[in-house]
Amino acid sequence: MKGTPETPELPETATPGLSLPLTTISDQRDAALEDRSRKNAASSHRHLQLWFRRLGMLIFVSICAVVGVVLVILPWRPEWTDNHLLLSNPGLRALVTNSFIRGLCSGLGALDIWIGFSQAITYHEESRA
Repeated sequence: MKGTPETPELPETATPGLSLPLTTISDQRDAALEDRSRKNAASSHRHLQLWFRRLGMLIFVSICAVVGVVLVILPWRPEWTDNHLLLSNPGLRALVTNSFIRGLCSGLGALDIWIGFSQAITYHEESRA
């Protein structure tokens, strides 16, 4: 058949008018979806880590503040010396009622408050890339 041009046979997976076989397009689409899914999972993981870091900082500052306030106030309250543990041990009671020891505990409490709030003030998050 000299007069009729031969039409090339298309593979089963090709579509006329497209230069790529369907399997390649499908593979590219699957790869793109998988890549997008991987990026979303990584973004979600970073977001979760950020919130855990924030929550950890909040808990740390709260504990420092509460323990600090207790250490500042408690040595000067009657509960510090009038409890069952110290009533049975007069030597320990004399040590605990010493103003130097009370001031030392209050100073540790103030230091604890300072550490907690300085951590909260200097806290910063990573910048997004």
